[in-house]
Amino acid sequence: MFEAKFQSFADASSSHDSATRIAALREELARQNLDGFLVPRADAHQNEYVPKSAERLAWLTGFTGSAGFAVVLAQEAAIFVDGRYVIQVRQEIDGKILTPIDISETAPSKWLAEHAREGARIGYDPWVHTSGQIERFAKAVEGKKIALVPLDANPIDALWADRPSEPMGPVAIHPARYAGETAASKIKKLREALKDADATLMSDPHAICWAFNIRGADVAHTPIVLAFALLPKEGAPTLYLDDAKLDAKTRAALEKFLTLRAPAELIGDLTEAGKRGETVMFDAATAPVKLVETLRAAGGKPRVAEDPAALPKAIKNKAELAGAREAHIRDGAALTRFLAWFAEAAPKGALTEITAAEAAETFRRESGDLRDISFPTISAFGEHAAIPHYRVTEKSNLKIGKGVYLIDSGAQYIDGTTDVTRTVVVGRASKQLKDHFTRVLKGHIAIARAVFPKGVTGAQLDAFARRYLWEAGLDFDHGVGHGVGSYLSVHEGPQRISKMGATPLQRGMILSNEPGYYRAGEYGIRLENLIIVEKREIAGAEREMHGFESITLAPFDLNCVEPKLMNAEEIAWLNAYHAHVRKTLSPLVDAKTRKWLREATQAI
Repeated sequence: MFEAKFQSFADASSSHDSATRIAALREELARQNLDGFLVPRADAHQNEYVPKSAERLAWLTGFTGSAGFAVVLAQEAAIFVDGRYVIQVRQEIDGKILTPIDISETAPSKWLAEHAREGARIGYDPWVHTSGQIERFAKAVEGKKIALVPLDANPIDALWADRPSEPMGPVAIHPARYAGETAASKIKKLREALKDADATLMSDPHAICWAFNIRGADVAHTPIVLAFALLPKEGAPTLYLDDAKLDAKTRAALEKFLTLRAPAELIGDLTEAGKRGETVMFDAATAPVKLVETLRAAGGKPRVAEDPAALPKAIKNKAELAGAREAHIRDGAALTRFLAWFAEAAPKGALTEITAAEAAETFRRESGDLRDISFPTISAFGEHAAIPHYRVTEKSNLKIGKGVYLIDSGAQYIDGTTDVTRTVVVGRASKQLKDHFTRVLKGHIAIARAVFPKGVTGAQLDAFARRYLWEAGLDFDHGVGHGVGSYLSVHEGPQRISKMGATPLQRGMILSNEPGYYRAGEYGIRLENLIIVEKREIAGAEREMHGFESITLAPFDLNCVEPKLMNAEEIAWLNAYHAHVRKTLSPLVDAKTRKWLREATQAI
């Protein structure tokens, strides 16, 4: 009945091979007179989702998370992960070969400075590190005279016998009715941001896709084209793209406003720009140090700064916002059908984490508009729900019984990207679960109801979501919210609601609102809606004020709510939200789901 077409549940970890592979890497390093090697989980664009050919960290160590970093020395090796993966990494790696380290406690650069011998030569691939990353390492190890050595070829690639080929996904023009602005208009904005620079080197595929109104299929779950672009102050931009990705119609459309060149020609073009003494801007977050140093070595002046496309891409126009709202109505209907089905099927005891994930994807596919899921579905029961970024595999798959089930899932539609998390209970909710769930819900509502002056950052709002957990001596280790793209990445910057969210929130930005709580070994709770920053009119206000519009549509599990812990304003918000969900989605679902929806959204 149900199947998954956009995700696999195979166990991708290869920890059983890590000892042999790390030993082989050490032999190759010794041959090159190197004492160590830096292994980020990254491609040449610093993407979150990378092509299979760039999964070097997973191949070497067995760790399959979306963020990580390894340092391999002659006698020891360490792998660094953030709070999302501290449990997962220990399950996937060989602890006899690799030492797992929480990156928030010890940075890779600090560990290298403490563990590498004085005068050591540490190799790195300059295509998968940014200038800032290498500068941090250089500063950390300068006291021990450790040399960081850029290599012409990544040594892992030579050892990886069955390494997948580079992706060749087809490029498509993103329709104007969804883009809401022409490529010419966007290019004009970017040129204005150049100021006294001669050009900007675009290295973030999301920015390139946004600027040129194209989409691709080079990586899973995010419709991007892996490419670079050079945008001069005057003249046509150059897009460095493999010709195999273009059909005749798309090529003709692109050649109306830009020049197409092979990726291999980028180094030569930057060298020529350097010889002319040009100043070229590079994105600090994504530009490979290889490109920055190529320009510098040729006599050019690299200027490493924030990508000028980052902010305008984050501020959605009217067409993009309208598309997002429509996508969320469609997605809400699919998710509500899933929740109604789950409420009936789960108590029978025949479901597993995988069958539930397959069902959620199937309900979305049945809309007829699904292009992909926006990330691998987190389908987690019981203790697995306490792992924030848990990924179910055939090996880890749990049968769903009485207890807590968490599903974090999303979709890619041509008019918008969705991301939603709901936590439900199978059977009766304990008093403790209700307490924890309601505290998370109160935090979610606090963000949803927040009103704040123009200029406020996500860091200033982060504590709103944590207050009620803090009052009970509880907390969670991830941010409250991330930015979301428009039929692009489900994780978009520079906006975010977190302790590190330094970008002022502006009208038109889309973010997630997802506080949580995780009780290791027992259960996890996360409640997530997407929200749009909007202008908020307040009588007598002396400053321009902002608030949020919640656009995700799906019921929260009232079986887990303790109304006695909520105040009148919070109850009013929840009842109004559920009434909106019920009114909007009822015409879009079948009679059986509609009956369940009425009960699931009743006023408390």
